[in-house]
Amino acid sequence: MYLKRSGALELPTWVNLVKTGSHTELAPMDADWYYIRAASIARKVYLNNGIGMGALKSYYGGSINRGVCPCKHRDAAGSIIRHILQQLETKDIIQKCENGGRRITSHGQSDLDRFAATLVSESQ
Repeated sequence: MYLKRSGALELPTWVNLVKTGSHTELAPMDADWYYIRAASIARKVYLNNGIGMGALKSYYGGSINRGVCPCKHRDAAGSIIRHILQQLETKDIIQKCENGGRRITSHGQSDLDRFAATLVSESQ
């Protein structure tokens, strides 16, 4: 909830209406799902330098129920991920790589490390 409390991200107007992918039937029930997804994407970029849209869409996708037919994987909605990546770029948490994908900036890495340290100290 660091991103929510700090005001780093602005919620888009469509956040209450959108599904997270074609594999889901309903929009997320949690009111803070956008902030949770943004923090998860920031962590994914932190752990995997050079990760791109395709890998993130595949990670956040899921299986679609096709009735009596076998389930198949469907990627997540790219517009949500793209919008979050663009907002994280404007806040200088991540940046684009020269050869494609995104990587964490030194400012973003220190922010995420500081937040993780506060979570560890609170849990003990």
